[in-house]
Amino acid sequence: MLELFPISARIDNGELSLGGMPASRLADEHGTPLVVYCEETVRAQARAYRLAAPQALIVYGTKAFANVALLRVLAEEGIGADVSTLGELAFAREAGIAGDRILFHGNNKSDDELRAAAETGVTVVLDAPDEPARAAAAGVRRVLVRLTPGVEAVTHQSIQTAHDASKFGMTPDAALAALAASRDLGLEVAGVHFHVGSQLARVEESVVAVDRLLAFCARANSELGWRPQVLDIGGGLGIRYTRDEQVPQISDFIPQLVERLPKDVQVVLEPGRSLVGRAGVTLYRVGVVKESGGISYAAVDGGMSDNPRPQLYGARYEALLANRAEELPDGVFRIAGKHCESGDVLIDAVALPHPRRGDLLAVPATGAYTLAMASTYNGVPNPAAVIVADGEAREIRARQPVSDLLRFER
Repeated sequence: MLELFPISARIDNGELSLGGMPASRLADEHGTPLVVYCEETVRAQARAYRLAAPQALIVYGTKAFANVALLRVLAEEGIGADVSTLGELAFAREAGIAGDRILFHGNNKSDDELRAAAETGVTVVLDAPDEPARAAAAGVRRVLVRLTPGVEAVTHQSIQTAHDASKFGMTPDAALAALAASRDLGLEVAGVHFHVGSQLARVEESVVAVDRLLAFCARANSELGWRPQVLDIGGGLGIRYTRDEQVPQISDFIPQLVERLPKDVQVVLEPGRSLVGRAGVTLYRVGVVKESGGISYAAVDGGMSDNPRPQLYGARYEALLANRAEELPDGVFRIAGKHCESGDVLIDAVALPHPRRGDLLAVPATGAYTLAMASTYNGVPNPAAVIVADGEAREIRARQPVSDLLRFER
């Protein structure tokens, strides 16, 4: 199962270690639930993208997990930021990422967001017919036009973003009109953007989208005399959450797309999950273990408030007992969270040695869209996050205190 864990994961003396740190030590020093990021894995993924597309501008899909420390690590590897809100822009700026390495997305940008984008000098991705005029009025100078290529990715319907009924982007006709309007308003229309979807496990739909992008650019040249300087083909490459899942390697997926693009344009890639997903492991402390209706339950001290993906997307995970990592499974257990919902189940069935109160459960592949989507349901504060490397752990997000839940109460 270690192939689902970060690169640095090891079993030492019967215990899981991450970045040279024993899981029990991490839990004792930082508490649980705890999201542990492996710096080596983050850097390796960033370098894999740069190797697959050496001339591309690579921007991190900040929504996967907006965190200043992670953004700084990625920036050291030459990665910029893809943001879609004032908050995400603030994270990127705090991490020291320059405006010319930031793209501002969003299907319903506010005037405040457009003004902030203009002040920061970022490139704005126009998503709607009324945005050229609003962007120009806000002082935005450089834009891309978001094309909806009419492609239905093979992924969960909630994370498909390029099909005809998507809330994102514009049809070819609308995108062409927005491009013309932007030029008339004096905006620099640098290029075109699309994004097929998230957790992509095959390249075929992305290839179709690239071909439709190129057809759109040919039409824009024919009808408007316009040629792109930039082609942004989004992100979305998936990761493995379970051993029976297969996804392409970065080195296989990205070149198949980039090689279809003209050599004289700036290519932009927007990976999120595939940069940080595998890098993250969540450590939980086991509490109640009991039988109910023929099902063996092991409850942990977190759940849907720190990882809502099973409830939102039917996401599947695997796990191991980090402090008993070499013991053979002797049963199948349902991992339940602590929240007052029957649906608060993190893993429906996983083979484990019989869990005991106080054991540490390690769930891999939780580096993306877990803490980023966390809530304080049931008044459960958000967990802490640390980054590990070379036998040391550094806190990158403090554990939220209960007092913080009352801060805005009146």
